[in-house]
Amino acid sequence: MINRLMELRDQQLGQWPLARENYEKLGLTERRQFRLGPLHGAFQCNPSRAISTGAKIDKASIAARPCFLCAANRPKEQLSEEILPGWEFLINPYPILPLHFTIASTDHRPQESIPLDMAGMAERLPGMTIFYNGAKAGASAPDHLHCQAVMTSELPLMNYLEDGGDPGLWPYSVEYAIITPDHEGMMNLKKMTELKGIDKTSGKPDADLVNAYFWIGKDGLLRIAVVLRCAHRPSCYPDLMVSPGAIDMAGIIVLPRKDDFDRISTQDIKQIFAETALSNKD
Repeated sequence: MINRLMELRDQQLGQWPLARENYEKLGLTERRQFRLGPLHGAFQCNPSRAISTGAKIDKASIAARPCFLCAANRPKEQLSEEILPGWEFLINPYPILPLHFTIASTDHRPQESIPLDMAGMAERLPGMTIFYNGAKAGASAPDHLHCQAVMTSELPLMNYLEDGGDPGLWPYSVEYAIITPDHEGMMNLKKMTELKGIDKTSGKPDADLVNAYFWIGKDGLLRIAVVLRCAHRPSCYPDLMVSPGAIDMAGIIVLPRKDDFDRISTQDIKQIFAETALSNKD
């Protein structure tokens, strides 16, 4: 399956100018490293992500625009490949990483909970992590159920967990499970997909406040990590244009504006994590 998706990417870059331009620019993006406890992460200056980072997700704004994940509204150049019944694989025309795909439901329905189908996607794509942004946790299209896929090796959080790192030492709360092929594993799978964050304003559990990651480990077993959130954006937004989604929470902080990239510090990202994710103490 992964070979077919590589072919899809190459085909798209050959015939879709927007995607080709943004993937070429990705090779020129600036990066600098930071460290926060066991997190060895990176800041990435990526102007093409301004649309997603600054997306308006209030009900009025969503109602006023066509859904760009519905087949009828996609660019004519954008091709798709079925990965599972009811799910279409699409190249992401605004990439953060060299292999970056969107996996959209064929039905127009909202991001309401972590899709169980992510387990099947991960099994078909060894070497890749399938991730999900809750409707209040980085999704720029919360009205259309979707997840995304990138190479597992690119994500600091996945590398840390895969190498046996303690989730309790991560800078914010991460629930982590290795899913074994037995009854206990199936119960853990169900439990992980039902996790919720806690809205810091109301204090109530909220299924929209999660980032979830599914991937196949080196031992061939399914792994799931879920970041429990408490807010969509930090108080510094939009002065510092950071709107953390799953890739940011996995250790790659995307900044569309060069001046933000130049001035952001480890202390800033520590505060951003504290304001958008539950702490291990919580």
